[in-house]
Amino acid sequence: MGAAGSKLEKALGDQFPEGERYFGLENFGNTCYCNSVLQISSQKKKTGVIAPKRFVQRLKKQNELFRSYMHQDAHEFLNFLLNELVDILEKEAQTAAKTDPETPPPSEKIANGFKNGHGHANGPQKEPLITWGILTNETRCLQCETVTARDETFFDLSLDIEQNSSITSCLKNFSSTETLNAEDKFFCDKCCSLQEAQKRMKIKKPPHILVIHLKRFKYMEQLGRYKKLSYRVVFPLELKLSNTVEDADIEYSLFAVVVHVGSGPNHGHYVSLVKSHNHWLFFDDENVEMIDESAVQTFFGSPQEYSTNTDHGYILFYESLGSNNN
Repeated sequence: MGAAGSKLEKALGDQFPEGERYFGLENFGNTCYCNSVLQISSQKKKTGVIAPKRFVQRLKKQNELFRSYMHQDAHEFLNFLLNELVDILEKEAQTAAKTDPETPPPSEKIANGFKNGHGHANGPQKEPLITWGILTNETRCLQCETVTARDETFFDLSLDIEQNSSITSCLKNFSSTETLNAEDKFFCDKCCSLQEAQKRMKIKKPPHILVIHLKRFKYMEQLGRYKKLSYRVVFPLELKLSNTVEDADIEYSLFAVVVHVGSGPNHGHYVSLVKSHNHWLFFDDENVEMIDESAVQTFFGSPQEYSTNTDHGYILFYESLGSNNN
């Protein structure tokens, strides 16, 4: 990225943030899924190209899923990376606990964005090594009105999407009430039998960093394969999270987007957009360039099913504007 780096430095000029680093990452055949996630991080120099060869080698050694040259999923990589980080922190915490009894308990591992079993029965809970958000799964028996609540900690929210919708509407659908009846009846402990019930999911503790995964790859029964949904889903620069237990609006600001480029789930490319010091940067493997904030909306998706635009927002990263979630 020598020329591209120089171009970026010239574009920013005196506005180049002190101490900030903007690097492209070399692609080793099919590692854009990895680069697009890693580029939401910091480097040591101002601009240039880094070849994360050892990282990719370790990744392939740790997980056979990423060993082939087939198109990989950036969301799967993100969850794998986070699980590995939790494992490392867990081992470090266990080692430290042998010498320091005051060390906080290790974090639990997540799977597919969620992990269960939050909370400790005895004594106050210490701050975990990695802070997740907390979801409350509420089920209300329609016979005795008893409400059963179960907490789940999460890193990201995977949302079903619809054509010409918005993140706000997707979040409302995520927290909408579902009726359990017929073969899906709920076993009520108080009634000691299967009963019709209503279930809903609400956010009990909003995370400081809210990651939203748009479910753009859907299995189509009639096709017998996965299909990419190019739906236009508007994601705002400023997001108000209203589906919380306390019914209090939590404000978030968009700071990064992983974009899937391509018409199908088994081929394509990943790039990322990152906001840094009020500047939006476009990362495409080795190439990094500055873009206007207005360009972010070009990645909402396509208003029609068949479109020449195949660049669609896939993973969204929001940061809380409040200080109480830090």
